[in-house]
Parts: sequence; structure tokens; C-alpha cells
Amino acid sequence: MSIDVSNITHSIQLAVAPVFFLTGVAGMIGAVAGRLARIIDRGRVLEDRMMASKDEEYVQRSLLELSFLRRRGRLANLCIGLLTLCGALIALTIILLFVGQTTKSEFDANSWSLAAMFSFGLGVVSFVSALCCFMVETMMATQLLNFHPLRQPGTIPCMATAQSAATAPGAAARKVVAEPGRQDGFMPQV
Repeated sequence: MSIDVSNITHSIQLAVAPVFFLTGVAGMIGAVAGRLARIIDRGRVLEDRMMASKDEEYVQRSLLELSFLRRRGRLANLCIGLLTLCGALIALTIILLFVGQTTKSEFDANSWSLAAMFSFGLGVVSFVSALCCFMVETMMATQLLNFHPLRQPGTIPCMATAQSAATAPGAAARKVVAEPGRQDGFMPQV
């Protein structure tokens, strides 16, 4: 039994190519796991503050935010599961490509290659699904934010007292300059 070194070398090169895809999947898993950790930490802090609070409005806002955090956490978990499935399918693809290249009969090599193509395709579908989950989760992260105080700083209690002190007699006046091209009414104070 002779071993064809060039065939083995080509098989290893072919099988190693999807490893670069695995590197990207591992990076995504790390990013989503970091987001999930922040969701869990925020949920714990929110639960502790909510339990200690006697303000009914704060408790209601906290419950709303906790339900959003739960949905975000579930999406992050689904994303990690899809990425893990993707990694397993890509690893299976590597094995199938290597075995397919090293088999002797033409029929076996074709069936191994077809199985590798199928597993790689499923891995890509899993990866794209995970990216969709990641996009929805990041969009949900900003859904609860209230940007209204940025447009009207006078509605924030501490800002209202600071503005009334600034407009008091004898206070130095600030020069307000509008940025050209801004449509949202934002006017920085210089």
C-alpha cells in the first residue's frame, strides 16, 4: 500500500480552508457572550434596585426593562446556539472533506463531497440566522432608551435648576451657535 503524499497534502489544504470560517464563528460567539453577560449583570442590578425601591413608577419601569432584558437574553442565547451549531457543522465539513479526498473509489469520494457541501451549506444558513438574531438583539438594546431629554434638557430636574441659575441676573450668557445642516434642532453651547 503506497501513500500518495501530494494527494494527502491537497486533502489537508482543502480541509483546512473552512477553519478560517470557524475563527470568525468563534469571534462572534465571544462578542455575543459578552453582550449576554452585560444583559445578565444589568438584570441583576435592576432586580436588586427594584426590590429596594418603594417608588411604584420606578418598579413599573423596571419590570418593563426586565421583560426586555429577558427577550434580549433569549435572543442572545439563540444566537450562541446557532453559532455553536454552525461551528459543529463546519467542523463536520472539514472531516467530510478530508475523508472524501482520501477515499479510493470515485463513488465514495462523490458522496463524501456531497455530504460536505450539504453540511457547509447548513453551517452558512446557521451563521446567517445567528447574524439576524444578533441584529435584532442590538436593535432591541436601544428600544427602551428615552432620547427625549436630549432634545429638551429642561425636562430633567437637575438640568432645569442649572438652566435657571444660568439665566439668573448677573450670570454670564453663553453663546449658542447652530450647526449648519442640522435638522434636529440641536444647538451646541459654546
